Amino acid sequence: MTDSGQPLPLLSRYAIMVDVGYIYAAAGELLFSAASRREYRVDADKLIQALIRHADGHVPGELLRVYWYDAARDRVPTIDQRVIAQMPWVKLRLGNLNARGQQKGVDAQIRADMEALARHRAITDAILVAGDEDMVPAVEAAQAFGVRVHLWGVEPPYGTNQAERLVWESDTVEVLERSFVEPYFTRQLAEPAAAAGADQGPARVGPAVSQPAVQAAPSPAQLFGERHLSRPFSRPLPVTHLASGRLGPDRERVEEAGEHVAQKWILTRGEDNIRDLLPGPILPPVIDKELLVDAEKELGLSLRAYQEAREWLRDAFWARVHRQFGLGVGRSRS
Repeated sequence: MTDSGQPLPLLSRYAIMVDVGYIYAAAGELLFSAASRREYRVDADKLIQALIRHADGHVPGELLRVYWYDAARDRVPTIDQRVIAQMPWVKLRLGNLNARGQQKGVDAQIRADMEALARHRAITDAILVAGDEDMVPAVEAAQAFGVRVHLWGVEPPYGTNQAERLVWESDTVEVLERSFVEPYFTRQLAEPAAAAGADQGPARVGPAVSQPAVQAAPSPAQLFGERHLSRPFSRPLPVTHLASGRLGPDRERVEEAGEHVAQKWILTRGEDNIRDLLPGPILPPVIDKELLVDAEKELGLSLRAYQEAREWLRDAFWARVHRQFGLGVGRSRS
């Protein structure tokens, strides 16, 4: 308090809160299409330093510390986790890794930390690196005490790897591109024993230190769930040449996805909401992005580099919507 009885102004200060299961799973999928931590190694200490440097140029104020949320069996840290725990300005938080390889208790820890820091006015901003919708209560708890929450995610190979509601609730959203995470992830080559079917235990996480095989790490799908890995179209995706000369998706498959998304939206969002988009053919930017994300999930392929394919997608979407309401088919525009 000042001499006049007024509270002292709160200095800008932020914390970086990382859901390790999310960032490892998302980067592993982006870089290697990997389904298990055993398939790659992570220089976690260098990754943490990169996150700190990136935050320094994007969020005002000074860093309080980095919170690193991971999991271990019976909450007993592995050798690599012990190394991370000794890093300056880093607080290791461990959830439990159950017998099925699933992490438990991490969401609750993130919420408890964010709420406590906000309640005690220890931070003005929180950087959250996560993707699961279970993080929403943590965001809302921090915001209730006046903290701004900045959501960071890893670039998805297609679609999205962050829950829509989590994106909505955050104050700002940023995507860490492939070039940001790539230097800290290395493909783990299979050893001869592994090729013969022996269990070699998890890939290293953190500095290059050997790790006991008993500390089996869960796969990214187990840690983060399979929500963003859904691929309803099971047959192989053919490619064709686009006008740009790049290899791109097959037109028939893209149009099939566009009609499928339109049909799904009509059923789940209701005809009244879809009717609000008429007469078209231009979609509001937010809705256009949702169409792209849903179609990419259906196809299991990114369409973002192929403008012509995106036009096919929009045309097919409008064709299905116009049939629903008995209208003529319009041509989409970029």
